[in-house]
This record gives sequence, C-alpha cells and structure tokens, in this order.
Amino acid sequence: MDVMDDNYIRKRITQLRLDKNISEYKLSYDLGQSKGYIQSISSGRALPSLSMLFKICEYFEISISEFFTPQIEHPGLLHQLTRELELLSERDLQLLLDLVLRLRQDASSL
Repeated sequence: MDVMDDNYIRKRITQLRLDKNISEYKLSYDLGQSKGYIQSISSGRALPSLSMLFKICEYFEISISEFFTPQIEHPGLLHQLTRELELLSERDLQLLLDLVLRLRQDASSL
C-alpha cells in the first residue's frame, strides 16, 4: 500500500484506534475535536491536517516515522519497547538480542 495515499492515512488511524480499543467518538473527544471528527476521516470525507496528524501520533505514543511505516503492525508497542530498551545496560541489550535471534531461528524452523 502506498503510504502517500489518502486511504493509507485513514486505514492507519483506524488500525491504531482499533488496536487500542478506542471508539471514533473517544478519539475525537480526546483530540479536542467534534464528536464526528474521526468518523469523517474514517469514512473518507476528510483528512487530518499536518498538525492534527502529529497530535494523533502523540496520542498513540508513536513517531510520525512509525505512523508511515506500514510494516510495523503495532507501532505503539514497538515504540514503548524501544523506550524501555534505552534504559538497559549493554550486557542486558546483548542478552536480549541473543534471545530475539534465537526466537526468530526457532520460528523459522517450524
């Protein structure tokens, strides 16, 4: 899917909202917009402004880069994990890397 396509933006916002189990109304309200704001985006009647897109990313605790990376299915989780990893020592990071590589190896052998 083309990330510069209007449909991508709509679908990505919907995906993020559903992943967090947030209604269109609640997201609109939390963003300080009218109750139908997100519904109008989801239905294709509107697109968020650039400043509102940044607010939406902030709301979901993701970067704008993570928003526009379609390969990342759960950007909020990845962002949270990255923040936690930054607090670990080099030794602990190496242990986690070894574990991840082992898990990927086990998954590929199934």
